[in-house]
Amino acid sequence: MSYSTADSLRTVTPDDVRGAQKMLSGVARTTAMEGSRYLSRLVGQPVHLKCENLQRTGSFKLRGAYVRIAGLLPEERAAGVVAASAGNHAQGVALASSLLGVRSTVFMPKGAPLPKISATREYGAEVRLHGQVVDETLAAAQEYAARTGAVFIHPFDHPDVIAGQGTVGLEILEQCPEVRTIVVGIGGGGLAAGIAVAVKAVRPDVRIVGVQAAGAAAYPPSLAAGRPVALQNPATMADGIKVGRPGDVPFALIGELVDEVCTVSEDELSAALLLCLERAKLVVEPAGASPVAALLSRPGAFEGPVVAVLSGGNVDPVLMQRVLRHGMAAQGRYLAVRLRLTDRPGALATLLGVLSGVEANVLDVSHIRTDPRLGLTEAEVELQLETMGPEHCTEVGRALRAAGYTVID
Repeated sequence: MSYSTADSLRTVTPDDVRGAQKMLSGVARTTAMEGSRYLSRLVGQPVHLKCENLQRTGSFKLRGAYVRIAGLLPEERAAGVVAASAGNHAQGVALASSLLGVRSTVFMPKGAPLPKISATREYGAEVRLHGQVVDETLAAAQEYAARTGAVFIHPFDHPDVIAGQGTVGLEILEQCPEVRTIVVGIGGGGLAAGIAVAVKAVRPDVRIVGVQAAGAAAYPPSLAAGRPVALQNPATMADGIKVGRPGDVPFALIGELVDEVCTVSEDELSAALLLCLERAKLVVEPAGASPVAALLSRPGAFEGPVVAVLSGGNVDPVLMQRVLRHGMAAQGRYLAVRLRLTDRPGALATLLGVLSGVEANVLDVSHIRTDPRLGLTEAEVELQLETMGPEHCTEVGRALRAAGYTVID
């Protein structure tokens, strides 16, 4: 179904969000609002983190899923519900269904992280693995709904879902009544649309900024065209906001109520995730860290107090390891060095002594002795080093050259 801006504003109202808040009482947590001294200094304004990564199931998705399923008619509940998701929505639907006594089936891609599959099953859903990408999984779920009569629970393109997500906005106003800017990640747009409906009705002066990953940014071209435009092959590690086409309902609301949509790079997402872990002691997935990435990339662009919504914390440990390594490399805290030395006993120990003298931590060493470009008595060594930042990397390179080593670029 397609919605115009006027239809969307009528179907998702501030009263809907307030009703959702009452419905979620005792179900969803009122998540913490934590101040960030580091980001406040960087931005030059007070910055607070709205910690939806600490919500039940690890993301805001429980809110909308519960409101949507709770609003079903008795005969619809009896037919059960079905959803398609690679992670957060799956867990939200699974737990909401269990709490409401509704049978749930969740289709997930075959490559979905095992912790997310296990968690979805443990919350009570029947999990079916289908397809390699979410589009294939979505098609399977919709076919299942058509065949069985189960109600398809869309992750963002439904007024009840948006009303549930909008309760985050009501909590922000209660916890930080002086807020001037809210920064929130956007995938399909349900969370940003809900927050905008809730906040703008009370505080139209609050600036709402949406954030998308640059490789999956469907909203800027869609807003320019005045209609949802599908991206071909969206690509980002932030799977929580990796959506190829805006939803019709949230698109209309975001076009009307959200003040700006900006994009962030993969490097900025990595750095933001690392900052949340190191400085705020919070485990946040890449999508959840996108508002922090926006603050890091444009610190002077936000009027404070600023609230950054950390939308989720369900990050696969393998991805976390890769992202942290990438984030540290982007900050100049990893250095890969290749150099040549004389292939004789003690040569490596001498090299390591030079590195120790400049306090570079050696993570890995590999030798190459068979390259035809090497002389008879030469060896090539590749080192992976942990450093303390770009200036330290420069110091390491200077020390190696001063010691007579040929560093290969």
